[in-house]
Amino acid sequence: QAIINSTITPNMTFTKTSQKFGQWADSRANTVYGLGFSSEHHLSKFAEKFQEFKEAARLAKEKSQEKMELTSTPSQESAGGDIQSPLTPESINGTDDERATPEVTQNSEPRAEPTQNALPFTHSSTISKHWEAELATLKGNNAKLTAALLESTANVKQWKQQLAAYQEEAERLHKRVTELECVSSQANAVHTHKTELNQTIQELESTLKKKEEEIEGLKQEIENAREIQAQRDSLTQKLQEVEIRNKDLEGQLSDLEQRLEKSQNEQEAFRNNLKTLLEILDGKIFELTELRDNLAKLIECS
Repeated sequence: QAIINSTITPNMTFTKTSQKFGQWADSRANTVYGLGFSSEHHLSKFAEKFQEFKEAARLAKEKSQEKMELTSTPSQESAGGDIQSPLTPESINGTDDERATPEVTQNSEPRAEPTQNALPFTHSSTISKHWEAELATLKGNNAKLTAALLESTANVKQWKQQLAAYQEEAERLHKRVTELECVSSQANAVHTHKTELNQTIQELESTLKKKEEEIEGLKQEIENAREIQAQRDSLTQKLQEVEIRNKDLEGQLSDLEQRLEKSQNEQEAFRNNLKTLLEILDGKIFELTELRDNLAKLIECS
């Protein structure tokens, strides 16, 4: 975790370099700050708050300029008024070009304006601490999700180690820049070295961004693999159901074959019985015919 202490001025611009990363430049500190978020929604919320504080700083600066214009010309009409000692209001954004010049006020003017102008900054400090805590929580959640993903894929684990190394290198370079700013007395050399370090940090951030995109691609591939596995499981279950149904049909077919064979045997036995009956009937008919012929002969003889 790193604490970012950057004063928001009206001329600052927050740039979304990706869906989950944004940065802004502090010309007073000659530093470029960058923040990563767990989702695009949090990045948009931070950008809105940044714009809100930027607008508040602009309004405060305009009020300060108007006040300086009003107090820069001494009043000649109220000659009997007592002139107080000059007051220097607090600087709105902390930059040299935005510091208010000493003003001359009369006894009738209220002296609570600096306190009223400072209220937004107290509110800004509170909201900044809230955002820092929320960002720290989001970073913790992001680290947990990344660790879970690393456990599922060996390649992602290796890239996570590279990302950690890049982050450590970036932190080391930031600390080195701070040490050079505190120790070095040569402004040009410090500026040159700092520029080089900032370029190195930007390259590392670009590499981190690429690694994050690769991780997102691997996540998508894992999701696709899970969907394919789910489809495979569904097809396997359907195949098992079809096999069970085929076994049932085979059992029914075997039963029908047995019943058909039994029916055929019964029909064969019935046919044999009919043949036997027909033979017996033919014999009886033949005997009756002979009996008829004998009776006819007897009648003729008589």
